Amino acid sequence: MMKNSQIVGLIIALAVIIGAIAYLENGKVAPSSYSGAAPDVALPETVATSTAPSALPASSTAERIAEKSARYERAKEIVDPTGFVNTGGQPITLSQYIGKKVILLDIMTYSCINCIRTFPYLVSWYKKYEDKGLVIIGIHTPEFDFEKNIDNVKAAMEKYGITFPVVLDNNYGTWTAYHNLYWPRKYLIDIDGFIRYDHIGEGGYDETESMIQSLLAERAQVLGLGTSTLAAIDMPTTAGATEQNVSGMSQETYFGSARNEFFGNPTATVPAGQNGQDAFAVPNQSSQLASGEFYLGGTWSIQSDHAENVSLPAQIVYPFTATHVYLVASADAPVPVQVTIDGVETKTVTVQEPRLYDIYDGASYGSHILELSPQAAGLKAFTLTFGS
Repeated sequence: MMKNSQIVGLIIALAVIIGAIAYLENGKVAPSSYSGAAPDVALPETVATSTAPSALPASSTAERIAEKSARYERAKEIVDPTGFVNTGGQPITLSQYIGKKVILLDIMTYSCINCIRTFPYLVSWYKKYEDKGLVIIGIHTPEFDFEKNIDNVKAAMEKYGITFPVVLDNNYGTWTAYHNLYWPRKYLIDIDGFIRYDHIGEGGYDETESMIQSLLAERAQVLGLGTSTLAAIDMPTTAGATEQNVSGMSQETYFGSARNEFFGNPTATVPAGQNGQDAFAVPNQSSQLASGEFYLGGTWSIQSDHAENVSLPAQIVYPFTATHVYLVASADAPVPVQVTIDGVETKTVTVQEPRLYDIYDGASYGSHILELSPQAAGLKAFTLTFGS
């Protein structure tokens, strides 16, 4: 017969597993190595000096904060920022907004498809609620080295219409301060600096907006401001539907040696997990291709975070199951990449700037064989991602 402590342990373990599965359905996961304690955001200054006649007195502020301290976690301050976008070049902190604003902290990176699909919602919320007391701060934590370049980040933010402040987190300082593992992740921080909402991945937009409105109403009460009903925004037309991982869908696949666990070439002298250059060969028969593994053809240089073709001809072949396929890639000079699905050429995508490229949009969910054929040397392939 199991002891109570054993039963409790099994329940906790099961909860952790279920939570991890739920998290992975809507977002990308990355390892984190938290070390050391990050500072909490500053406590708000007393609002007793507010010019609004109905502002709550200092005693009420102290009581409110004491009550919240027993229920909620205080937000952590931005740690080790390496650059700022949309701030006029000036550094920012979370503490400068405590006691004044509601903060939506969004941990993201610009080549992540899960993050990209959330951007229209962030843009819409910022446009609607900025003058009502909301500030959105993006924490741009890079997955790849090219995402550390502030010029690349600036270009991406402009492309997606993001005008709210963005902090470069190239050393993962803020990421680890929040013990984070996922792209994207959103925290809502109330006027007193407490985390009131935490959402991982895509989706949850109605719930997130409802909490934004609730915290803005609290802010108005604390500051003695007039309140008005805040209607929900219309669904952003550019957002599209949230894509979910479904059973059997191909997993995100990395070409760099640090994470190329799905490297399928059977006779490679540069095996998975190692750097080097080799002439690779794709198996002749499609029956020899394993679903969910990638195969290289031609001479490729395998580096830590990418694979680069050094000559022609060259191929990437990948049997996949999904509706949509995206490639994160770059090149020093334009490289046209011919896209073939099940032996039929569908389009040519020209790769140069380091970003996510739309490779395949299927009419329905299914299994296919993808072939990417760069028409010049120098394609740097980082990862393939998939959508349902």
